[in-house]
Amino acid sequence: MPNPAAPTRRVPAWQWVAMAGIVLAGAAIPVVRYLIFWPKDQWQVDVEVYRQAGESILLGRPIYEAMTEAPQLLPFTYPPFAALLAIPLALLPFGVVGWLWTAAQIAATTAIVWYAGYRLIHARPSDGRPGLARPIVLGLLAAPMFWLHPVGDGIRFGQVNAFMVLACLMDLRRPRPRLLRALPPGALVGFAMAIKLTPGVFVIHYVLSRRWREAFTAVGAAALAWLTAFLILPEASWAFWGGALQDPARLGPNMGTSNQSLRGVLMRIGPDGALGTGIWLVCVLAVGAYGFRIAQRAHRAGDSITEVAAVGLMACLLSPVAWIHHFHWMVVVILAVLGAAPWRDRRRLVAAGVLLVWFTCRLPWWGISWLGHGWSPDFVGRLLQNADLIGGLLALWLLHWSLARDLDEAANRERGQV
Repeated sequence: MPNPAAPTRRVPAWQWVAMAGIVLAGAAIPVVRYLIFWPKDQWQVDVEVYRQAGESILLGRPIYEAMTEAPQLLPFTYPPFAALLAIPLALLPFGVVGWLWTAAQIAATTAIVWYAGYRLIHARPSDGRPGLARPIVLGLLAAPMFWLHPVGDGIRFGQVNAFMVLACLMDLRRPRPRLLRALPPGALVGFAMAIKLTPGVFVIHYVLSRRWREAFTAVGAAALAWLTAFLILPEASWAFWGGALQDPARLGPNMGTSNQSLRGVLMRIGPDGALGTGIWLVCVLAVGAYGFRIAQRAHRAGDSITEVAAVGLMACLLSPVAWIHHFHWMVVVILAVLGAAPWRDRRRLVAAGVLLVWFTCRLPWWGISWLGHGWSPDFVGRLLQNADLIGGLLALWLLHWSLARDLDEAANRERGQV
């Protein structure tokens, strides 16, 4: 007899067309705002940085000395391997690159929802979910994600975070995507780390979990990419590893509101000097121990989405610099909190809704307005100014809460079967 769980027919093409329409409708708000009505001198400024790095290679000029045009004057801050990947961007007009990059970000964010929300997307109507087609569910889940402040800022600047999140998610998600059958686990994390150093937090997770093969694969993949870049661009490699990497000022003002990491917030509220550094290190150890513990527990429970979400938050909270757009990980976090069947536990819907609203509202800029107008009390403005860090810590606790509920439900089912 045929397996009743197997699909009996292919999904009609119109459903995928409808999904694309829903996704584009959701993405239209930040796209129209930031690509049509945004000032030209602030248009896709990070894509301009990437493109200029590729252009520097083609022209033979120093990658880490070049700056984008005024008023931004932004330097390239990524490893030389990322500059090699940026060469194709230099072969196209900047306006074309900006639109293509935005389309790629929309596609990558939709793919993140597909992989992180697969439990919801593939849930059966018999489980209590309304009988919606998988593409429609994907579109409905993806559309509001583009309203998140970090995702919108990624579109605004033309950032790379959507691709980093997608690579790490695909590498760790179980069941493993069919596209990666030929790649060993850890390879995509290593590739992402070769482009941007922050995915290296997953290597820490591998080591703490004693998953040595994945750790060695990730480090080996990154090292191979960096060695390739060194052989092609030796001077640029020396300039990056021997100088640019140690210069935090290249990233911009670390005390600015956009830096929502633990260090960024502590730099704003004090104290300064050795005491401030000591407090930061203590906070890093405490939050890191809590977050990596959640990730390890999720891995043992087979919940790879919560695992990726927790480690991704560590990349934001523990890094010395975490701009608002780095919190693109909230897409994975929200889907992890929703779980497999949120209609059975509406507290999950409330928790995910709180995170969605929290990171949709541009709370740090509300704080800037509050402080700028001199409204009282002052501490409300400070809380709002640092709201993404607070939201990140709240999200970490909600991951712990949702994972504990899953484990309790599994234990209750097991006891009921005995």
